[in-house]
Amino acid sequence: MIVLKQVIIMALLILTGVICYKSKVISKEATKSLSSLVLMVVNPIVIIVSYQVVFDSKLLKGLLIAVAFSVISMAAAIVLSHIFLRKKGECLPLERFSCIYSNCGFMGIPLVKGVYGAEGVFYLTAFVTVFNILVWTHGVFMMKGSFKPKMIVRAMKTPAVIATVVGFLLFILKISVPETIFKTLSFLADMNTPLAMIAAGVTIAQTNILKSLKNIRLYQVSFVSLILVPAATAAIICLFPVESVVKGTVILASACPAAATGTLFAIKFKKDSFYASELFAVTTLLSIATLPVIMSVAQKLI
Repeated sequence: MIVLKQVIIMALLILTGVICYKSKVISKEATKSLSSLVLMVVNPIVIIVSYQVVFDSKLLKGLLIAVAFSVISMAAAIVLSHIFLRKKGECLPLERFSCIYSNCGFMGIPLVKGVYGAEGVFYLTAFVTVFNILVWTHGVFMMKGSFKPKMIVRAMKTPAVIATVVGFLLFILKISVPETIFKTLSFLADMNTPLAMIAAGVTIAQTNILKSLKNIRLYQVSFVSLILVPAATAAIICLFPVESVVKGTVILASACPAAATGTLFAIKFKKDSFYASELFAVTTLLSIATLPVIMSVAQKLI
């Protein structure tokens, strides 16, 4: 019920974004700036704030386990996307990308915060870090078809990874930022959910969603992304006797819809950006129904 309520709230925020775009309050050009604000500024601040907790060896252990579980989840996604999506074509990389890389930052952070609180967001940073490292290495390789060592360097320079390193050092060294700065960061962090969901709504508004919903192929991709990947993740990590918050956080992150990064990469690497937007839009809408179901089943397992 907590997940369902949180998803409904997010759906209403997405609807706000759709209305803002349709009424020309937010333009297509402004969408990129809004997305950049969330990815480059707000998300990293959320990560740093999540690390501003009293040092606890239990939290550190849970974080390291979350890293291992995140790698397992991503590996399962890569394998499943190659098994169930084989129809060759220029859109195949986009489809596999959408199955492997979930919207763990945009949707994951507000969802996990709503369900598991600050502790959940703390563990989610592990998933976000693994996501950023892989998306700028394996993800670029999928889209570009080639690999260069500098991709790893670029992955380590992403704001989310830098914020994770800074936050982790503050946590380990037991350093608390001054109260005034912390409150400022907290205000900025609180912007994450509304800004991210409004940006998602604006992106969805730019696609012909009714036409997209008639494309059977999108449902196949959505099934792998929204059902098979989180189900496989849950089946594997639930074998380990680990705290339920750690398990639930990773499962929830893996159950999120396709990453908005897919559309950005499609533009950057000259793929079908319209189809990438359709994948984002359809998986986001379908996740409103699948997320509560996945988490309900996962809760019984964990």
